[in-house]
Amino acid sequence: MKFKPLLIVLGEPYSIFSEILFKFYKNESKKIKFPIIVIGSKEILQKQMIKLKYSLPLNQIDENNINLRNLDNNKINIINVNFKFNKVFDKITSKSSSYIYKSFEIAINILKKKSAIGLINGPISKFHLFKKKFPGVTEYLAKKNNVKNNVTMLIYNKNFSVSPITTHIPLKNVSKLITKKKIIANVNRINHFYISKLKKKPVIAILGLNPHCETTSIYSEEKKIIEPSIKYLKKNKVNISGPFSADTFFFRKNIIKFDVVIGMYHDQVLTPIKTLYNFDAINITIGLSYIRISPDHGTNNKMIGKNKSNASSLIHSINFFKKLYENKT
Repeated sequence: MKFKPLLIVLGEPYSIFSEILFKFYKNESKKIKFPIIVIGSKEILQKQMIKLKYSLPLNQIDENNINLRNLDNNKINIINVNFKFNKVFDKITSKSSSYIYKSFEIAINILKKKSAIGLINGPISKFHLFKKKFPGVTEYLAKKNNVKNNVTMLIYNKNFSVSPITTHIPLKNVSKLITKKKIIANVNRINHFYISKLKKKPVIAILGLNPHCETTSIYSEEKKIIEPSIKYLKKNKVNISGPFSADTFFFRKNIIKFDVVIGMYHDQVLTPIKTLYNFDAINITIGLSYIRISPDHGTNNKMIGKNKSNASSLIHSINFFKKLYENKT
């Protein structure tokens, strides 16, 4: 079977991503059957490799002529994107924005041609890159894929995953953006993803918005939005329960009963899963025409250049694609 390549966009040059990429290639790349292509600056990667004391061969690839016979996971296959920089590791500014956009554009064009199986992107600074145009990479890729409001963020762990109904928005706007339509669509996407890709019908929990799922206000989001959404989904054979109070839900005796928990806002579910699993989780965008994954560690500025960063999240991201291949064969 001829495997299509997996694309990895390096993202922000001043981050820990090059370090964890080197650790993957040094220890894990030979275990992967499908080819991997990195998209980013060859010069930056070489300079950072020297700084971090790695010695890994690079294999430059033409973005317009991707030949599977020329790809070799014993080397870092790289599509070069030029970027002028002053230091190997510097502070994060908007100077790298055009470089990052160019890297994503190359990846998106390859994916549009169905010449790759999916995308992993390194961390970026949302503030410097998008300047309020998009809340995050999830929304940017959704726009580029013409599915603007039809994507779902899933923070995935093989034992337990979470998903927020609203993503990178101010807390004061959350209640305005929670609708029955959005809850039902997100849950259905997650349910379909588990069944079609992971060969498993998931057991899903959904959290309330208000403390203890109660409010002294006249309008209750639980009564008006969340509970009717659950009722509708149950009628359509989705295995879902709730709403549960978020303050006590994440006890082990509760989470072992479920595959996925849906929260109403970003930190309601991302804080607990990062506390429970640290870097043993990956960010999957569901609803694109391809699978996109982001390692769950950010730019991690304080650790840049120290060669002490944990590569687990990137390894889990790549192994997730490995699992999908295994399910196909």
